[in-house]
Amino acid sequence: MTAFITRCFKNNSLLVVLATLALLFAAVAEAQAEDIEVRHAALVAGEEGYYLEADFEIALNVTLEEALNKGVPLFFQLEFELIRPRWYWLDEKVLNTQQQYRLSYNTLTRQYRIGVGSLYRNFDALAEALDFLSRVRRRQVLESRILTKGNTYMAGVRMRLDVTQLPKPFQLNALASGEWNFGSEW
Repeated sequence: MTAFITRCFKNNSLLVVLATLALLFAAVAEAQAEDIEVRHAALVAGEEGYYLEADFEIALNVTLEEALNKGVPLFFQLEFELIRPRWYWLDEKVLNTQQQYRLSYNTLTRQYRIGVGSLYRNFDALAEALDFLSRVRRRQVLESRILTKGNTYMAGVRMRLDVTQLPKPFQLNALASGEWNFGSEW
């Protein structure tokens, strides 16, 4: 195949320029990738148990922002898991908790709204709403009695877009395109 390419391009400098441009476009696309990134996560001991404190960086892609501004609510899932590694068998999943956040936009009031359970809060700008969504503070995730002395535990946290909560036409689009696959790593 390389022989064919070199015959088509008698001047190899053109080939080098094209390859450089392709790499440049790939690097720019990767640098502009919007996703969720875990900046900081910690378990803090309290009187009643352990609390999760985490900071995420959330940057919506164009598709998600357009859907939100057209009235499609976005559901984000905060997931926490606690695992006890075992050398003799599979790791034991001690705890797995989830919290759902609903981000929506009201075109009449021009406000963004985040709902957590039965609590709601309004924001004038999307950046303010995403800033609120990206900070998890004092969320109790486990009681002290769950942990036993002498054992080692691994904890993981992530946030992702829950595409199962989207309207059905968007769920089909989410399966077909990677633009809706939006979340952080554990």
